[in-house]
Amino acid sequence: MRPSQFHMTAAISRLMRRPASMARSATLLAVTLLAVLTATAQEPDKRHVTPVKPETNQVKPPPKGTDEKVIQQYLTGDSAAAVAEARKDSLRRAYKRYPLITDLSVGINVAEPLFMAFGQSYASADINATLNMWNRLQPTIELGLGWAKSTPDDLYFTYRGKPSPYFKVGANYNFLFKSSPDYQAIVGIRLGYSTFGYDVTDVDYSNGYWQEHTAFDIKGEHSSALWGEAGVGLKVRIAGPLALGWMIRYHGIFNYSKNEHSRPWFIPGYGPRKSSLGFSLNISYTLPLHRTSASVKTDTGTAAANP
Repeated sequence: MRPSQFHMTAAISRLMRRPASMARSATLLAVTLLAVLTATAQEPDKRHVTPVKPETNQVKPPPKGTDEKVIQQYLTGDSAAAVAEARKDSLRRAYKRYPLITDLSVGINVAEPLFMAFGQSYASADINATLNMWNRLQPTIELGLGWAKSTPDDLYFTYRGKPSPYFKVGANYNFLFKSSPDYQAIVGIRLGYSTFGYDVTDVDYSNGYWQEHTAFDIKGEHSSALWGEAGVGLKVRIAGPLALGWMIRYHGIFNYSKNEHSRPWFIPGYGPRKSSLGFSLNISYTLPLHRTSASVKTDTGTAAANP
């Protein structure tokens, strides 16, 4: 027997001769060491999990009225697009939605007759009708008469414009279409046309070289003109269905017919031929054309547009 084998056999014999209590202690110590080593080995892979309450682990239904497109985007996992679409949908539901035909306004332009009462030598007055669509787009038509009697300070004649008709067609755009029709901020365009007659009398012609002085009249002249306008203005309800509106207009002549001996100084509906600005003051009466024009639909029901 080798020496190493002899020593191992002797050690085993001594352990077997010890009391049984020591054997049990050794067994308990070995089990404890094994448990500590196992826990230490598993420590790097330990995970801390926060308990989830049962009620928070549920899928809540979308709010009532949520657009189907938004719901589908959430279900497919496209949350960014869903949030953006939900915001648009909430804005659509928050803003008032007016019917296609909201109302019709019939009015009269009194600006230049008032100016004529304070000394202006010409005037154009018209009646007009404006159709309000979605409280946004407003086709309009104007029909009127214009006349003049003026002796310009820097010219030697008297211009008499006979009462003559004119008409304009165009449209307005209401920038406050999301609010009540009682208050409107508008821009508008017009195309105008007039055919008219005029007289030029008391023409004073002097020839300084020959020292000649001549006075004569030019009567029965006829002309026509086509022009365009662009303007900005406001419209405000003042009482019941009555509203007051004004507009500053920039205009320019596209074409006008010239006569052999004269040029028109005044154009009905336009004003003096060489002017570029105009002004209108309109008093109108509003007629509702839709059975729900007094109220508009929202996501939660109806809200009064004209409280």
